[in-house]
Amino acid sequence: TWHLKKIPQIVRERTFSLDSPKFEAKTKLELNSVCGIECQRKLPVPSLSDLKDLLSYETVFENGTRTLTEVNVLGAVLDPAGNTTTRRASRKKRQIYGTDSRFSIYDKRFMTNFPFNTAVKVSTGCSGILISPKHVLTAAHCLHNGKDYVKGSKRLRVGLMKTKSRGNGRKRKGTSDGMPSFQWTRVKSTHIPKGWFKGVSGDIALDYDYAVLELKRPHKRKYMELGISPTIKMMPGSMIHFSGFDNDRSGQLVYRFCSISDESNDLFYQYCDAEPGSTGSGIYLRLKEPNKKKWKRKIIAVYSGHQWVDINGEQQDYNVAVRITPLKYAQICFWIHGNDENCTKG
Repeated sequence: TWHLKKIPQIVRERTFSLDSPKFEAKTKLELNSVCGIECQRKLPVPSLSDLKDLLSYETVFENGTRTLTEVNVLGAVLDPAGNTTTRRASRKKRQIYGTDSRFSIYDKRFMTNFPFNTAVKVSTGCSGILISPKHVLTAAHCLHNGKDYVKGSKRLRVGLMKTKSRGNGRKRKGTSDGMPSFQWTRVKSTHIPKGWFKGVSGDIALDYDYAVLELKRPHKRKYMELGISPTIKMMPGSMIHFSGFDNDRSGQLVYRFCSISDESNDLFYQYCDAEPGSTGSGIYLRLKEPNKKKWKRKIIAVYSGHQWVDINGEQQDYNVAVRITPLKYAQICFWIHGNDENCTKG
């Protein structure tokens, strides 16, 4: 069963205007030399003042203006155990490892229905997931490289799947009902936590590699709810799932599932086969509740992508996801609703 947790409160304190960004950074779908599992174990637990700083956030608006909002954090429980992880053997390259276990979704009956219809394409080359009638969750590095916003993020758009028939309405032999095309919607504003800007230059690693996009117009599709990320031992169903638009399968929605191999307080390390382009996908759990026929699904992490890290002077790689902790749940929920009244339980 899902375990409900009491959520800390994120309270807006002050908002400042900042200079408009240059929007000149290059989009980078793979990050090098970031903090890996061994590095994560050595990180100190953030203090309350650290959390206030890390969870403060930048908002960029459609016209290119930018603000910084400082927040206070109420009711946070700081974990004295730090970034403990389960020790496992070091892994080999795991972008696609052995048999490719990904599934391309062709049938429009699946593509345009829940849960696959919640996957979206971000115009900078990443994926994302619908989390409200007007909001999309994705990875921060799809929009910002730690120094500046990437090219194209000033006129950011989100592609929602629709299907188109191939040919003159006739189905070609051996083909599916349709290939996905996209209905593109402009983004009104973008929220990125301040922890991401610190993480690229400091030692916070990928812990804050997430962002929320507010769409200019609401969509009328079913979206996926957020949930608090459980530990590996407490994970319902034991498998994670996500769908995105991998670069090596152009024009296809790609679905995969796998188990998680390792974790820190803020990150999952997993063996799901994935290629660039699926970065920013929402990772979800599914659970069949007692006496109910339908599956219940909740997003518990954001796929940050394939990452190279230095471990004992050697380069190793991982497929990493940012966990939705109670604090991150509170922040994302606050960005969606503009208050914390709807964000007390997760």
